[in-house]
Amino acid sequence: MKNIKKYNYIGIFSLLLVTLFSCVADDELVQVDPNLNTEASFWKTDADFLKGTNAIYGSMHIDGTYMRSTPLLLDLKDDATRSNSPWPPMANVGRFNTSLADDAIYGWAYRDFYQGIYRANQVFEYIEGVEFEDAGLKNRILGQAHFLRGLYLFHLVNFFKNVPVPLDNSTLIHEQKTEEEGWKQIIIDMKAATDLLPISYSNVSGLDAGQIGRATKGAALAYLGKAYLFTKDFPNARDAFKKVIGLNYSLVSNYRDNFTDKNENNSESIFEVQFSREAGGVDLSFGSNPTSGWGQTSARAITYGPRDFGFTDVQPTFALYNDFLIEKTVNDEIDPRLDATMFYNKPGGVMLYGQDFATFYASNANDLNDLFCRKYQNSDGGQVNEYDWRSGINERIMRYADVLLMYAEALNETGTTSEAYTYIQEVRDRVNLPDLAVTKPNMTKEQMRDQIAHERFLEFALEGHRFDDIRRWGWLQDSAKLAWLKSRDAEFETYSNGREYFPIPQSEMDNNPLVNDQNDGY
Repeated sequence: MKNIKKYNYIGIFSLLLVTLFSCVADDELVQVDPNLNTEASFWKTDADFLKGTNAIYGSMHIDGTYMRSTPLLLDLKDDATRSNSPWPPMANVGRFNTSLADDAIYGWAYRDFYQGIYRANQVFEYIEGVEFEDAGLKNRILGQAHFLRGLYLFHLVNFFKNVPVPLDNSTLIHEQKTEEEGWKQIIIDMKAATDLLPISYSNVSGLDAGQIGRATKGAALAYLGKAYLFTKDFPNARDAFKKVIGLNYSLVSNYRDNFTDKNENNSESIFEVQFSREAGGVDLSFGSNPTSGWGQTSARAITYGPRDFGFTDVQPTFALYNDFLIEKTVNDEIDPRLDATMFYNKPGGVMLYGQDFATFYASNANDLNDLFCRKYQNSDGGQVNEYDWRSGINERIMRYADVLLMYAEALNETGTTSEAYTYIQEVRDRVNLPDLAVTKPNMTKEQMRDQIAHERFLEFALEGHRFDDIRRWGWLQDSAKLAWLKSRDAEFETYSNGREYFPIPQSEMDNNPLVNDQNDGY
């Protein structure tokens, strides 16, 4: 009897188990620790979404983006820079000899810009249906997510040409798109950001009130115009830049104030990457997964630093130096942007890191007669060198001067060359250069194109714009222009067709079956 009861109990228990497990779905068996945040449980309050938006900005402060790699990828291929770095992945960028076998630097940028896009897509995924206490904040968060996704995609398209364009995180594998499709999405994102973002945060209420450094309507309009300019939609570019000009930005009187930590987020700054020696920890932001000890500092200063003060991986070319000497100011002086851009053995002396240039390099004739970067260096006496790797100088990636010269270019390309003079001269006036309408009146469209190229070369040297300009103007496919570039910078001797873009990282080709087309030349 006892055995029968025992078997009955076993049978009933087994039946209960069958019933239990036949009624429970697999996902119901996965229990989340209520003490831990998950992606799905995090996004609930206004403050949560602001933190999530801050994380999108955080992707600017890591190794592949503006902490180190992106300035190098932007600068090294142009005729304003050269590299004798002992590290092949860096030196080979400017020589158009990037290797598929080693994706250091360019592969990190690919990885980390997509990290930023993933974070932006999280905002879009979870914000729908959430009722905010501050409706205005919701719009500003959406606007920043659109802007930052568009900005990160802007770099990916410019670096890699045909790339995936993820608009959601439902899968980590996304189809490779054409360059045209990439630009189309950039324009969509920047348009959306333009409609949602405020002119500034000084007049908003909410958790982000008064927070300087966030994306604004002016930043979105400027990048919208730039996307139109790069896709040769000159009428729309002109109209976007005109709107920026109407937002009351102005050039700072001292050109060098754009490249130190003394006058950041100034009247000329439309968008800059915020770096600080005081924010966060003291660890360097290597890798793409942040830790609590990471600081928010830049490695640009040490990477570009003059000999014995930094690594000297990047140096100005003598072509850049010589171009600064082409035209004197109205007072018959050298263009002051030369001294703000580079260190050289200047007659009368020049100080760097508390040292006299000629005295410091007296024992080394090569260094004494060489050129070193000054923009974005902590060289005015506050630091003795850059060897702690931790620069707090903000990276000004969109300045009002850029908008003025891009607007002049759009005016020239839409048949109003005479109007372009006004906006070019505004940039020239700051450094006391003669009136271009007097020295070079009645230029043709073609002459004005070359003049704008010259103006941009001097104004934005070492700021990551020159090679983007060279590529979009088609100079590498123009035999005369390419020969001219080779005469100025020997690194162009090793250029071959297709190498204006970086390769799609081999790891992406191996792991994403929807990415099949490698860029030409690789």
